[in-house]
Amino acid sequence: MISLKDARELFENHNIKNRFYLLGTEQFGRDLLSRLIIGSRVSLSVGFISVAISLLVGIFLGSLAGFFGGKLDEIIMWFINVVWSIPTLLLVIAITFALGKGFWQVFIAVGLTMWVEVARVVRGQIMSLKEKEFVEAGFALGFSNFRIIKNHILPNVMSPVIVISAANFAAAILIEAGLSFLGIGVQPPMPSWGSMIKEYYSFIILDSAYLALAPGIAIIILVLAFMSLGNAMRDAFDVKEIANN
Repeated sequence: MISLKDARELFENHNIKNRFYLLGTEQFGRDLLSRLIIGSRVSLSVGFISVAISLLVGIFLGSLAGFFGGKLDEIIMWFINVVWSIPTLLLVIAITFALGKGFWQVFIAVGLTMWVEVARVVRGQIMSLKEKEFVEAGFALGFSNFRIIKNHILPNVMSPVIVISAANFAAAILIEAGLSFLGIGVQPPMPSWGSMIKEYYSFIILDSAYLALAPGIAIIILVLAFMSLGNAMRDAFDVKEIANN
């Protein structure tokens, strides 16, 4: 038997400390709040990178189709319709299998499936704008097609594209969570909200349901925030609303 004093010295010498965790710990003793915060990095990253990829591909193909028209427009629209006809989640899963499982593979896979809506909007906007007087003036001044598209047309089509990007950001978060829940998204030990739900969903029927509910609520809040941002930006860029005010 050791005395209380010896036990206290042993406790202090081995750097054993009491910790308080705001959301508690899971079955392996890991802090749930820390995993949620790190998981938010994955969700925000997949949103930004996927939207950036979709904007690059969508604006490029939409500009070519809308500005030049003809056979090029028919080929690009055929490709857009083919991609559009495939369910998004199935297409993401197929691209993920082709690229492999991993952090960056998910970003690329989600981005390569979200460009079609951007391309269709850009194409329609450019087809209406290229008949305007300022575009004809650019042709009369001898400007190149690339300069007319980049400096004179694209700045006038960015308002609806920005609104679509906010909605695509929210969709990318949901797709990434779905992939991680299926086990083909971000791989352990990197925590993701989707993988956390998969890992803890069996606790819903037990007394620790919050382990699965916490990442689910985080996904709902983040998606709702970006959908609200998209609606606010749509109202802000609405010409009719601005004219009425």
